Amino acid sequence: MSRVESLTVALGARSYEILVGEGLLAEAAARVAAVLPGRRLVVVTDETVARLHLPALSDALAAAGRDSPAIVLPSGEATKDFAHLQMLTERLLDAKVDRGSVLVAFGGGVIGDLAGLAAALTLRGLDFVQVPTTLLAQVDSSVGGKTGINTRQGKNLVGAFHQPRLVLADIGTLSTLPKRELLAGYAEVVKYGLIADPDFFAWLETEGPALIAGDSEARRHAVLTACAAKAAIVAEDEQERGRRALLNLGHTFGHALEAEVGYGGGLLHGEAVAIGTVLAFDLSVRLGLCPAEDAARVRHHLASVGLPTGLKTLPEGARNPDSLLRHMAHDKKVQDGRITFVLQRGIGQAFLAREVEPAAVRDLLTRAAAA
Repeated sequence: MSRVESLTVALGARSYEILVGEGLLAEAAARVAAVLPGRRLVVVTDETVARLHLPALSDALAAAGRDSPAIVLPSGEATKDFAHLQMLTERLLDAKVDRGSVLVAFGGGVIGDLAGLAAALTLRGLDFVQVPTTLLAQVDSSVGGKTGINTRQGKNLVGAFHQPRLVLADIGTLSTLPKRELLAGYAEVVKYGLIADPDFFAWLETEGPALIAGDSEARRHAVLTACAAKAAIVAEDEQERGRRALLNLGHTFGHALEAEVGYGGGLLHGEAVAIGTVLAFDLSVRLGLCPAEDAARVRHHLASVGLPTGLKTLPEGARNPDSLLRHMAHDKKVQDGRITFVLQRGIGQAFLAREVEPAAVRDLLTRAAAA
């Protein structure tokens, strides 16, 4: 077998392994069988991943004698809705899944979130395996059991916590990602350094360009570091009642931007997170919490690799401060009518803030829209 490194998400009886390495698609049958022997597999993927990678996975499963029909859904964030959730669950039932069946979520964050929610709901709960094929999914959305769909009110407002039984992160699949998708995932990689690991952020400042250019060892290190950080946080706070909320750095702003732009591909999730992260640092500076030079350093690094860092990159109609605040008011982290922000005392010093005055946020957004 190929060189594979393993991490554990420690959740007692529901603990599972994250395997990171190249060539894991070819080994998928053996890796899944080690955890879930003799189980029927149903692969859920999208049109893009089906074209690029499904033959390799299907051939490997067939060679091992595994029955693994595939359900192929449209690509893109617009697939994460009630209509496609209904479509997927009905196709699973048409395929005569039973409680011994295992869903294989094979794709990026959209497929992982949607298939995970379908697994949670169908027959009141099916086991599933995450096989993430994008950088964003490998470092973030495939780990931790968050599943969900979007609604007109906002992102991921309908969902469930449903942990996978195994995560197979084959970094070889990253070579087929368009640069824009890779950069969107990179924004989530940077997040882990900014929350609590300033040394990792400094490493990214040096090695990030190599990672983006295709250096496999840099990619392996980044995926392992991010997954280790997330696994530790999830083990401590599985259902986001405390520290896990720090993983939403940039997301309160970012989800509002996504909802305002729409889910048609005009703004990728990671692009929204990059802009949201800059706004979170800028708000921290304006509130006297964070050194301005740290915010400048973050903005410079994100911009240097090609990520958007300001509202000027968005359509003019998507920059209205009051409209963005209304979206934030629907965020799932709102408590007692107060918007929760992840703010910074510096790089690697994130904390939760629930007492930020809306006027301060509106002023920040007004200035950012005009900058």
